[in-house]
Amino acid sequence: MADPSSYRPKPGEIPDSPGVYRFRDEHRRVIYVGKAKSLRQRLANYFQDLAGLHPRTRSMVTTAASVEWTVVSTEVEALQLEYSWIKEYDPRFNVKYRDDKSYPYLAVTMNEEYPRVQVMRGHKKKGVRYFGPYAHAWAIRDTVDLLLRVFPVRTCSAGVFKNAARTGRPCLLGYIGKCSAPCVDRVSAEEHRELADEFCDFMTGRTNTYIRRLEKQMAEAADDMEYERAARLRDDIGALKKAMEKNAVVLADATDADLIAVAEDELEAAVQIFHVRGGRVRGQRGWVTDKVEEITTGALVEHALQQLYGEETGDAVPKEVLVPALPDPVEPVQEWLAGRRGSGVSLRIPQRGDKKALMETVERNAQQALVLHKTKRASDLTTRSRALEEIADALDLDSAPLRVECYDISHLQGDDVVASMVVFEDGLARKSEYRRFQIKGFAGQDDVRSMHEVITRRFRRYLAEKEKTGEWTDGENAETPEIDRNGEIVGTGLTEDDGRPKKFAYPPQLVVVDGGAPQVAAARRALDELGIDDIAVCGLAKRLEEVWLPGDDDPVVLPRTSEGLYLLQRVRDEAHRFAITYQRAKRSKRFRSSPLDDVPGLGDTRKQALLKHFGSLKKLRSATIDQICEVPGIGRKTAETIAVALASSAPAAPAVNTATGEIMEEEPGTMGSGGEPVAAGAPDERRGQET
Repeated sequence: MADPSSYRPKPGEIPDSPGVYRFRDEHRRVIYVGKAKSLRQRLANYFQDLAGLHPRTRSMVTTAASVEWTVVSTEVEALQLEYSWIKEYDPRFNVKYRDDKSYPYLAVTMNEEYPRVQVMRGHKKKGVRYFGPYAHAWAIRDTVDLLLRVFPVRTCSAGVFKNAARTGRPCLLGYIGKCSAPCVDRVSAEEHRELADEFCDFMTGRTNTYIRRLEKQMAEAADDMEYERAARLRDDIGALKKAMEKNAVVLADATDADLIAVAEDELEAAVQIFHVRGGRVRGQRGWVTDKVEEITTGALVEHALQQLYGEETGDAVPKEVLVPALPDPVEPVQEWLAGRRGSGVSLRIPQRGDKKALMETVERNAQQALVLHKTKRASDLTTRSRALEEIADALDLDSAPLRVECYDISHLQGDDVVASMVVFEDGLARKSEYRRFQIKGFAGQDDVRSMHEVITRRFRRYLAEKEKTGEWTDGENAETPEIDRNGEIVGTGLTEDDGRPKKFAYPPQLVVVDGGAPQVAAARRALDELGIDDIAVCGLAKRLEEVWLPGDDDPVVLPRTSEGLYLLQRVRDEAHRFAITYQRAKRSKRFRSSPLDDVPGLGDTRKQALLKHFGSLKKLRSATIDQICEVPGIGRKTAETIAVALASSAPAAPAVNTATGEIMEEEPGTMGSGGEPVAAGAPDERRGQET
């Protein structure tokens, strides 16, 4: 625990101007980002008597080891920079909303020649129009199914579209009139795009225009005694009205607005958002957050606005945003929203009428979301806390190990020896921190020696990062970054040396190794050799699930029902899974090696050309130099080198299906990165980083 007075800036150092400040811990991690109209006044609040601070603020300033700041020109720039840095650094003490689910959107891919209507989740793509979000994907499909009668826009995938164009036959939707079948040229690309535009117009709330037009066409068809056409138009009108009924009118003046409500207690807050377009609720979503800092409702609203509109531009930001409390000050936030929309945005609290009544509905949803979240989380959070406390008690640690790293060694009879490092923080897997190692110090099978090497390499890197960190520039000398209208830093700013997480920058409170006393002793010896004595070490042996400590002759036996033992088992099993996946990938890559890999100057393109020309490595090996020269791009000197390399190598072993034992034949056209035939479905390990 740090004393804030040890890093308090000297009087007069802090400028009295707008800016953004960052608190860092002893490992230079950014743990809090804030903005202020006056940096001097705002930062002074953190360095008063600890007894007068809010408990969460007190925890933050005692965890921090330094503070730095960046001066900006206006409060709007401060808001943009704060959003960028929270997104960049993910500080542990900042409010960070998290979606309570991954919401689906109705998307129209206007960036394609033939726009497609489909369900999409995740990040929004440029050139795609989104409607929603919806609570369930089936709600989108029901709506689309009704609208396709009137707006028969393509919904098929690219593969189905190309196949229909190749065969000249549309899919089933084309036959039943729910697709205009541009794949077989029933409509042109321009006509199909007009249909997609009309579909989007209807979804944005301009519904009455189309219904009146269809009613007029129906009346004209009836007058002309085209009763079948009139009946189809009648059914189309019914489909549109049924689709509209799914979203009842909530605001009579056809308003476009977002309503944001907050439900909170001392520890957590839930946010609910209703997206109203054309007076109808077109989407709903919700977020929850831990209140890790002392914060007002207005500040919660401000953070919600940043997350909601931080990546949006144009019409995605509505003309009106209704909130339960206004940020303080409100003017910079309004100016920021207007900049993202490109025109004025009204940010206000509804006082009366339909908007006030709808806000009460949104608030009830927020209250229910908070209650449901607490019900779901209570057992999980309590269980994790109990597990960490049990581990601390069993291993005689000073405090619960909030960061646990586990290491495992994997090999196949001494070949392809690798190791894994997995990280659990607060009892949860932190997969972005996973790392993997190749054993380089020796050849053969020796788990104890391998463990010593891995622990040494990991913590030698930690010491190197710690030594490299050093001090940083005082706030008064910091440059003002250039910020674009999206809040991105264009000029000076974020670099890896300026606070981004490093590979091995942060130490754990507990190191767990997969194994018994020998592996634990090797890990402890590696730490001792590096002079690290403040990290606990234990091992979990698979046979009896015993916990071994360095220097103890007998293991610690945790009860089978212990939550602490269960957490250690999960950590160990995850390390084992990650290690064996990497080891299998390396083994598969080794089995796919080719004698052509040893030919200098022979790249992947010419390897594939050789295999394509001869059909297999076996036929290439029996070819003459003149026959090899017939391959485009292969000269005589290269052909001679290839012939020598193939002649000096033993015949390649056939590929074997490890599941069935079947010998797999070489297939032309099925080639690996080296130009050699490979089996389909070969494992590919991409997660984590190799060191």
